[in-house]
Amino acid sequence: MRRRPITSLSGQVRLSVWTITTLLAVPVIVSLVVMFIYAANYQGIIHRMSQASALKPRVETEIPERLFSVIAGRMSYSESEIDELVEDIDRSLDDLLNETSEDGQLMLTVARRTMDTLSQYTHQVEDGMATRRPIDEMEVVVDEVRGVCALVGDMLEAFVSTEIASAADINARLRLVFLVSAGAEVLLLLMSLWRTRLATRRLTRAIAKAIDDLESIVRRLAGGQLQERVTGIEVQEMQELAEQINVMANRLETLIQQIRLEQVNLAKSELRTLQAQINPHFLYNTLDTIIWQAESGKADEVIRLTRSLSDFFRILLSAGADWIPVEQEIRHVTAYLRIQKTRYRDILDYSVETPEDVGDIYMVKLLLQPLVENALYHGIKAKRGGGLIRIRVEMEEGRLHFSVSDNGKGMDDETLERVRGLLGRTLTEVPTVQETGTEGFGLRNVDMRIRLYYQQAEGLKVEADRSGTCISFSVPVKKREDFNDESVSGG
Repeated sequence: MRRRPITSLSGQVRLSVWTITTLLAVPVIVSLVVMFIYAANYQGIIHRMSQASALKPRVETEIPERLFSVIAGRMSYSESEIDELVEDIDRSLDDLLNETSEDGQLMLTVARRTMDTLSQYTHQVEDGMATRRPIDEMEVVVDEVRGVCALVGDMLEAFVSTEIASAADINARLRLVFLVSAGAEVLLLLMSLWRTRLATRRLTRAIAKAIDDLESIVRRLAGGQLQERVTGIEVQEMQELAEQINVMANRLETLIQQIRLEQVNLAKSELRTLQAQINPHFLYNTLDTIIWQAESGKADEVIRLTRSLSDFFRILLSAGADWIPVEQEIRHVTAYLRIQKTRYRDILDYSVETPEDVGDIYMVKLLLQPLVENALYHGIKAKRGGGLIRIRVEMEEGRLHFSVSDNGKGMDDETLERVRGLLGRTLTEVPTVQETGTEGFGLRNVDMRIRLYYQQAEGLKVEADRSGTCISFSVPVKKREDFNDESVSGG
């Protein structure tokens, strides 16, 4: 027989909660208020006892010792700061009087008035020392001071004893409040449990089944099975939740697709921004080289360098296109090498090897030039006597294989591992504009763009030893008809 749906799950839960809350909250609140009051009083007693205990040695010991040092001639009356000490003790006693209840006020009042008498004796010492009265007369006054100080100390000790008795009384009351409160809570809890037992059992069974069904579906959704949907829930409130989970699953499936697309577009935009940054030093150095060649009367060399620089920047911009023919990429990197060859002369040689049947094949632009620049500045220039940069392009089984190798300085194992660690980052780790001057930025940029634009897991491969470095990558062959957007160069 089919189970009848529960009319209102929330209504039954609300009734049980209000019943338990009403029975338990009132005694809890009352007991907490009472305990807070007693605890505050107890804390005040501890504070006053601490103050009184701290005053006792100052009165009984410090004042007589200072006065004795005065009459003994070890210090003057002003140097002893007796008046300041007495005033400080008076203020502390006044504060205690303001904080103390009736039980301890009598002892504090006596101590405060005795301090006035003590002040008179200290001034007698001051006057006696000023008029050079005999030492034996001053010793008598100091003895009187000791007696007065002892009386103040006794009053403070009696005050502390009174506070201890008050603390013991508060502690006993707190213990009684706690026991009564605990007993009342236990009794009311048993009553509440008995009142809600039957309703809770029925409610638990209904909720447990519904939750098990929902949990099973949600677990499968979390595991990536976004086609799963919730069905067969008989509890009224859970039916609405099931509908919302189904709506969430639908939206989640749509949002994941949108996020993936937006993430790729955002990463592409960031990489375009980074790619668009032109190293001004390369431009300045090239222009300086052109001027030097012109001043030397080498017109042919000026024309050749100017054309190479024009090719370099024309292909670099490519009317904003992301994809260009492979031959343009080769022309771009060749123009860069021709310019650098003129600058570095005998320390740089290069070779470019490409197949003949790549005329209609497109690739993401500016993948080779950063690799060549890395080989020049970190490999060839760091090696005495110069070296060779070799660019090879091969096509095999629908893929293009590129490699840039040099016989320069190379790398040790630690440097190689560090460079490899810079590669293979996720899309969320695209380097920011502020990182463009950091070590390995060019390689990271190329590696990210290969994996992003070609949607493949692997980007650059780096192999190196002490005899040189080889950086390579492989991408699928793409032709003009494979694109349907405006990010492709017209050729």
